[in-house]
Amino acid sequence: MSVDGWNTLLVLGGIRSGKSEFAESVVADAPTVRYVATAPAGDPEDTEWATRLAAHRARRPGSWTTEETAADPGRLAEVIAAAGPNETLLVDDLGGWVTVLLDPAHQPADDTATIAELAAAVRASAARLVLVSPEVGLSLVPTTPLGRAFTDALGATNRAVADACDAVALVVAGQTAWLKPTATPTHPATPAVPGQADVPTQAGPSQAGAPAQAPGQAGTPAEAGTGQAGVPDEALPEVLTPTAPTAPAPPAGAPTQADWAAPTMALPMVATGLVIQPGMELPMPDDYTGPQAVDRLATLDIPGAGLGVLERVVGFAAATQGTATPAPWGPVRVLLLHGDHEGGASSGATPGESARRARQARAGKGALARLAAENGASLQVVETPTSAPIEEGPALTGEQVESALRYGWRLAEQAADAGVHLLVLAACGAGTETAAAAVLAATAGAEPPAVLGRVMNEQGEYDDAAWMVRCAAVRDALHRTRRSTREAKDILAELGGGDVAVATGVLLGATARRIPVLLDGPVGVAAGMVSRDLAGQARHWCLLPDHGGRPGVRLAADVLGLTPLLDLRLDLGEGATALAALPLLRSALTLAAGLPVHPSLGGGDDEDFAEPEPAGPGPTSTEPEPEFAEPEPAGPGPTTVGPDEPVAPGRRAD
Repeated sequence: MSVDGWNTLLVLGGIRSGKSEFAESVVADAPTVRYVATAPAGDPEDTEWATRLAAHRARRPGSWTTEETAADPGRLAEVIAAAGPNETLLVDDLGGWVTVLLDPAHQPADDTATIAELAAAVRASAARLVLVSPEVGLSLVPTTPLGRAFTDALGATNRAVADACDAVALVVAGQTAWLKPTATPTHPATPAVPGQADVPTQAGPSQAGAPAQAPGQAGTPAEAGTGQAGVPDEALPEVLTPTAPTAPAPPAGAPTQADWAAPTMALPMVATGLVIQPGMELPMPDDYTGPQAVDRLATLDIPGAGLGVLERVVGFAAATQGTATPAPWGPVRVLLLHGDHEGGASSGATPGESARRARQARAGKGALARLAAENGASLQVVETPTSAPIEEGPALTGEQVESALRYGWRLAEQAADAGVHLLVLAACGAGTETAAAAVLAATAGAEPPAVLGRVMNEQGEYDDAAWMVRCAAVRDALHRTRRSTREAKDILAELGGGDVAVATGVLLGATARRIPVLLDGPVGVAAGMVSRDLAGQARHWCLLPDHGGRPGVRLAADVLGLTPLLDLRLDLGEGATALAALPLLRSALTLAAGLPVHPSLGGGDDEDFAEPEPAGPGPTSTEPEPEFAEPEPAGPGPTTVGPDEPVAPGRRAD
């Protein structure tokens, strides 16, 4: 697994607690790791200890390098201080370091000063640093002076290093508890993720109004207001929260808001601002909890065969939440991206229609706003840069692409800070499907006519002439860019345009903050295609409820490995189909989280049925009622007719 939000991390734990394995998993996705071994070699005749060390070495990947510091306790601080911003160090462990520190061969020495030097090196470290140490605070007081000296020194070391680190984790019986999560680094210039020259930083509450600059642009004026890119770089758009029905109480055992927010931590900061570049190392969903959650469904007390294809929803939610019992998504935010494409891309579109849709959404009206209200979701209308005709030249400049990517990232960051559990990407610009088709043609080698849906005018009729103009625009744009490098930012600048660029930034920012995203429509999947070159992890945080009958969405889903859950063929506008399917997805998660295990598999039996007490007054006696008695005749006359008596004329015998 990977954990964000720290530059220096201390992992504590008891003997055989799993602390070393956890520390190794934290840096497993780093390109290279320098393993700093602190323990002395030990007695050559102690074969058991040698076997342990050999097993420890065998666990390390071949790309890791090892550095020994056992010869000199002061060497550890020097190694940490000399590590560069592109390095990752794993120190295992401080218990061995204290053992060497107290060795008589290194005495007399000022042990307190040496510990202070180590803490200072950790606090000022430019590298991504993980330190492992035994937790001695829960053990018995040793009975020997040397044992007490060791626990005192290790306790002092743990306290000093924990104070210097950005984050502290405690591992108990293989389970990790975060003792010191942090939203932002404690020093102003935390370096990049290992293997990257620059790392994107997320704008937290304290940064929301700060202009972002790329390295080397320190003297460039900040883009205030709409800026060069047409994207507000200072303030994010207002969030519209439609009136929604009261949300039901979460099922027993469901994660609380604090549980959701706990793993969501900011990435390391770069003093020069937010930089988005190819090959970023962002978090991946949990590889184990997804299959565990799906396997668990087979044990639940469900009368029928199960959830069918909705099992994938449970597996996806489990992986993104990091638990085998995922909870239904709580707060949801819809990001409606509004930005038109000029030229042939928008042929056949009604002038002003997209702006009307955006105003409608802001007013809480229309299909998207009504479905958002029904799902208790907030709706945020985002103005993106207008894209120039792609058949004539680039849709955006390079500066506009950078600004749009940063802006989309900050939109996701703002949602994470607000406690949002799920993002829904939507778009309403003219020509968006054409731009998406151009992106698919450039990234997947698709033929434009095969991925560009037919054009329908405002009278509900197909406009094939407009469709041909759109296909020609994509054809000409591809011919114009035939010698382009086809890198992510080049595709956004030449073909994708403002809405696709902002959507790409949203996907990257949501991935960094571990927020799943529902894709619905051509803009979202086009952003998913572009994001592969910037951070391949982004697609694993995306879910596609339905393809909507759009050929381009189908192709992109195949390339991204996103199998649509449903085949409703709804065409309610981008984003609305996802909201229409959201209650069904939440229902699957509700059942997965709330149903018990079947009694035959060890679940609890149902309680015996007890007849309820009567609601109103009534007889309290439980004695049986008397048998029915035939009433006496009301008038005179014989009550029976004997068998030998004649029947009077005009009468019928009983």
